[in-house]
Amino acid sequence: MISILLLLLFQEQVPVSTSAERYLLVYMTSVLLVVCALIIIFFIVFQKRKNKLLLDKLEQQKMFDEEISKTQTEIQEQTLKYIGWELHDNVGQLLAYATMQLNMLSSQVRDDVKGKVDDTTKVIKESLKEVRSLSKSLNNDVILNVGFEQSISNELERLKRLKFASAELHIKGETQALKDKKHEIIIFRILQEFLSNSVKYSEAQNLKVELKYQYKLLVITATDDGKGFDINTVKAGSGLINMKSRAALINAEYNLVSAPNEGVILSIHYPLS
Repeated sequence: MISILLLLLFQEQVPVSTSAERYLLVYMTSVLLVVCALIIIFFIVFQKRKNKLLLDKLEQQKMFDEEISKTQTEIQEQTLKYIGWELHDNVGQLLAYATMQLNMLSSQVRDDVKGKVDDTTKVIKESLKEVRSLSKSLNNDVILNVGFEQSISNELERLKRLKFASAELHIKGETQALKDKKHEIIIFRILQEFLSNSVKYSEAQNLKVELKYQYKLLVITATDDGKGFDINTVKAGSGLINMKSRAALINAEYNLVSAPNEGVILSIHYPLS
């Protein structure tokens, strides 16, 4: 603008040739184009740096959230392992001792009491069996040693003994190893949380878990035939939050579908590579 004003003043005060005016106009136009180009370049560079800072901030927040989730998961696993040890070593030993004492007592009581003692002994033995089974499902080392699929099968068998008419595991495709052994624990805990919710809330009679091995993908589907719930209005408790955060931790796609009187369907898409 200043250059244009100077040009106008110059034109008023000093007569110049048409050729000089043309050259001066070209010069001033070039200057304006260069200035505009510099402004545009500056704006583009500024936007790029701004976007990079925002992306870096988002990445840092994502890494922070993942680290928090990972830490929480590790704490939960240590807690579950400790509970498993306590159940096996303390509660299990007490029940075993009670069984032994009742067996000794059974040989010393009258026949009319002996039947009741034997029934009590049987109940305690079943309780001991359930405690030991539960303690194994809470211990990571046992799960890794037994294997991912067998651990799920054992958990379903344990729940079937508790209250369900059927609790089945179906495996389709050729079994493939997961990317990380720790991922086996995480997926098992997600399924365990789902099954636990089915026990507590669903009033279901049947449970089913399907492992479908595809090319570079494991599709896991867990269903119950219980009363279900409205997924849009239900308040997300710690169980639902835990399942979702654990799935995100292993970059798995998580989806939970339910409706009143239609049961619950959990699906997890886990990339195998």
